Parts: sequence; structure tokens; C-alpha cells
Amino acid sequence: MLNTQAQELLNYPLDTVNGEEVYRYEVEKSVGLYRISVTFGVTQGDIIRYNPQIQEHGVRFGETLLIPTGRPVIIESKPVVVKTEIKETRQGMDTVVIDPAPAPIPADTIVARGETEIALMLPFESAQTKRSGNSDRMMEFYQGALLALQQMQNDSVRFRLRVYDIERSERRIQALCDSTELDNVQAILGLVYPIQIERMNAWCEAHKVPLLVPFSDDINLASHPQVLQFNASDRQEADSLCQWIIARDSLTHCVAIDMRESDITEPIRVLRQQLKQHAIPCTKMALRDLLNDSVGYALDSTKENLVILHSDKFQHVRILLPHLVQLQQAGYRIRIVSQYSWQKEEIGLPQVYTSVFTADTDREAYEAQWTTYFDPEHASDAPRFDLLGYDLTRALVAWIQGKDRIHGLQSDIRWQQIEEGGYQNACVKVIAY
Repeated sequence: MLNTQAQELLNYPLDTVNGEEVYRYEVEKSVGLYRISVTFGVTQGDIIRYNPQIQEHGVRFGETLLIPTGRPVIIESKPVVVKTEIKETRQGMDTVVIDPAPAPIPADTIVARGETEIALMLPFESAQTKRSGNSDRMMEFYQGALLALQQMQNDSVRFRLRVYDIERSERRIQALCDSTELDNVQAILGLVYPIQIERMNAWCEAHKVPLLVPFSDDINLASHPQVLQFNASDRQEADSLCQWIIARDSLTHCVAIDMRESDITEPIRVLRQQLKQHAIPCTKMALRDLLNDSVGYALDSTKENLVILHSDKFQHVRILLPHLVQLQQAGYRIRIVSQYSWQKEEIGLPQVYTSVFTADTDREAYEAQWTTYFDPEHASDAPRFDLLGYDLTRALVAWIQGKDRIHGLQSDIRWQQIEEGGYQNACVKVIAY
């Protein structure tokens, strides 16, 4: 059995054999089987299992041996809907293990005339004893991706989804780039942390493989030609809101609610800068001022007050509503603008500028399929990570097929190139209720 204490990768070349990560180790002088097993934290039996020739002639100097790391990194899953569950089989495990459920399309009805391989790389945190809520959201994203592939699969295109748990590790990304794992991959979806994005971008640029990043909004796309950035940049969102305000009514006073207690956040700074260029007044206010009912100084009784909240948490909107209603009752004209849209929520007031917005097209059919194969309870409400996975998977497949836009369940996506570099989603809208 593999030594569960050997958790860190050693400095030897990595490869994959039968879905399990292995080292390629060149035997050094005067080194025997026992010493190798101790060095790599595996049993002698594990080494012999991967190198059966040892039973015939022993360990030879200069010979290359395959040594299991105990860290399987991939599940290649057919694009069928599955019930998913993260399981621990050994400490340090990298793979998301899945329990298949009956697929709505039998595998033998699929004619594999061509195959498209997509790699999904997300921090599932499968190896951690105590996982965060982020793991649940990533699993939702994965399930939505599976539903998208299931619906797009037809008799001429077959999809293979490679799933990697990359956690927060740059080393895992480096190991994948140095191996042959991604040789046949035509597109990559995922990655969360900047250092991982930077490393994978270099590989994608060298191999001309698109990388769709679903969460980050601060990538320098001019130097990342293979990156598709879904989230709008702070400037992109600020420009959209400015144009909406200008077109709607000049008699608007803006109040930007900053979630931090001290330094101004970058999105609010960019927004105020853009508003100033258009001569639109904007007062910055900390959230605590609103909650303490000391907001009167920031409001204008002669204009409509547009309260701008930059947060991806619907609970922040819920916190604000009672206080804003009180101000309305006191005679102030108020609307709220938030970073995200929750059209399904009855919040009563808002105008919303966002790159995430709900479309009802085909939503009912999607929800029926979701409840058939997965737990109907969702890990998050803003945005729904399964819908995000569904839309972005479809957008990535469309990109591979030469299309630059889709109309999604939650998000419309249209890719726009930036300075002959990468691409960002140009669908940023202000939704009026």
C-alpha cells in the first residue's frame, strides 16, 4: 500500500499510467529496491507492480523505473449525467470520484465520428479533511458542465471531459504541463488562482489551446492571447453603468456602497473615476454608515438616489433593503444597483448592472433534468454555479466550433478581442425592472 505520509511531489519527471500519476526515476549508482521504496514512500511491491522486469533481473543502474506517487489526477468521464460525490480513498488524493447514474442517452447510440477533449480544472479540495463551501460550488459547476455536454452530444461529435482537482497548487499545474496528459486536449475550462492561470497560459499559448477562465476579472488580456475571460473587468462594468445613467436621466445622484471598512475597493475606485469623467456626482459610503442609519448626509432629496452595491452576495442586498425602504418612506427616491442580477428573487427595488443575468429560455427543461439527476438543493444563489458551468461549457464548445457568442440560461456571452490579445465577455447589461 502507498505510504500516505508521502504527500509532496518529489523533483522527478511525472507521467501518467492507467490514470495514475507516476514518477520516471533513473536508478542511481549503488541504489537498491529497498532504498527506492523508502525515498518515494511506497512499498517494494508497488514498485514491482509497475516494473515487473525487476523480478527477472533486479534493479539496474541507469534503468528508468515507474514509481507511483499515490496521487491519481484524472477521471475521464463520458459526457453523461452522473450523480457526483467527492470521496476520500487515501490521503492526498487528487481525483474527484463519481458514481454514475443511468444516462438519458445510452452510450451505444453515440457514433464517435469525432471526439472533442475538454479539460475541467477546478479546486474541488477532494484531498482535504475539512472542505470549504467553495468545494460544493465547484461540484455544482462540474455538474452543470456535464449537463451541457450531455445536451450537445450528437451522432457526429463525442465529448470527453477530463476532470482535474488543482486545489491551490501551482505544482500540480506545472506537473500537468510537463507531462503528456494534455496532449489531445482542445480546450481548458476553469482555474481560479492567478499563479495557476499564469502557468497554464504559457502552456496554452505554446499549444494554441483556448483557456476559458470563469471567475477572475483582472487578467492582462493583452499578454494572454489564448485566454477567454468571462467576468467583465471593473472598467467594463463601470462604463456600462455610466452609459446607462447618461441615457436614462441626468437627474441622478449616485451613492457607492463600499463593503470594506477602510480602504476603497478597486471596483468602487474605477467606478467613481468613470462617473467623474462624465460629470456624474457620486458619494462613497461605507456599509456601516447605511446600517447605522447615518446615510442622510450622502443622499440628495431633489434627485433620484442610485445606491450602488458591488457585491456578489445576495445576502448583502437583503441586509440593505430594510434600511432603503425606511429611507423611501422618509421621502427619498431610491433605487439600488448591484453587481449581480437575481431576477428570480423578489427584492422590489433594484436596477442591476452585471455580466450575469437570467434568461428564461429552456430554463424549465434544464431544471427538470437537474432535479432528475442531482440534488435539487443548490450550494449558492448568486450566481447559480451549475448554470454558470452549463453556459460556459456551451460557450467553450461554440468557440472550438468557430462561434463567438451564445445565448445562455443564466448568461449571454459574446467574446471580444482585446488589443490583439485575449478575449473578454462583452455582454454587460443594465437590467431595469
